[in-house]
Amino acid sequence: MPKKDDERSTPPPLPAPLAVAVADSHTHLDMQSGTPEEGLAKAASVGVTTVVQVGCDVPGSRWAAELAARFEQVHAAVALHPNEAPRIFLGDPDGWSGQRREPGGRAALDAALAEIDALAALPQVRAVGETGLDYFRTGPEGVEIQKESFRRHIAMAKRHGKALVIHDRDAHEDVIAVLLEEGAPERTVFHCYSGDAEMAKVCAEHGWYLSFAGPVTFKANQPLRDALTATPLDRILVETDAPFLTPHPYRGRPNAPYLIPVTVRSMADTLGLSEEELATAIADNTARAFGY
Repeated sequence: MPKKDDERSTPPPLPAPLAVAVADSHTHLDMQSGTPEEGLAKAASVGVTTVVQVGCDVPGSRWAAELAARFEQVHAAVALHPNEAPRIFLGDPDGWSGQRREPGGRAALDAALAEIDALAALPQVRAVGETGLDYFRTGPEGVEIQKESFRRHIAMAKRHGKALVIHDRDAHEDVIAVLLEEGAPERTVFHCYSGDAEMAKVCAEHGWYLSFAGPVTFKANQPLRDALTATPLDRILVETDAPFLTPHPYRGRPNAPYLIPVTVRSMADTLGLSEEELATAIADNTARAFGY
């Protein structure tokens, strides 16, 4: 048993470098082992030369903005995660967020959103996100707070001319409904896309970008590969969401931006494209989506 546990905690090996450099459109370097410098160097060594560092709360968003100010190859996204907004408002007695908080109510939520808004104005911050809806972890009591926070993030992205990065878990119909009601920003990205092919077609009709992560490589996820094939080539992005969602065959082990080539190669195989064709499209798409 210890041997198996050791293996699960061991980082996967470096994949062969990509011939065409790409970006990891969504990662959390602050949750990964090692320093950001080490993580960025390791990624660059295999052709992952740009990353979007994503904040999920006020401290994490500050950290993302500071990192992007230090490194030219890092772009920041700032937001209150859909699960964070209800916990600010209603309290966090179970410490899910890493801190046990008393209910903060409207004043606390407003203050947190005001700080995200100030960060979103910074030039190194290229996106507002990850925001959206998550019905997996937050119960019914938090739904309206999530929706309000989502709407306010949408307005923020449009006000600052930034991309919108969406977290959508078990909430596909409501996420699309809110986007259409509010009017989606010109550049909208579904992070770790988890819908089916029909939803992918709806997203394509509106010009939204779909970012695919490790789950697209999992054997049981044929519906997700069907969604990938239904997505126009000029709307496909790739991400790690590291340290989560490590691609096959390393599922369950620590994820990091340097593993992007594993997912790119699996996606290219699904699409019947060469690695270079897909990587070139992804690089162009990511730059266009995040405006760099």
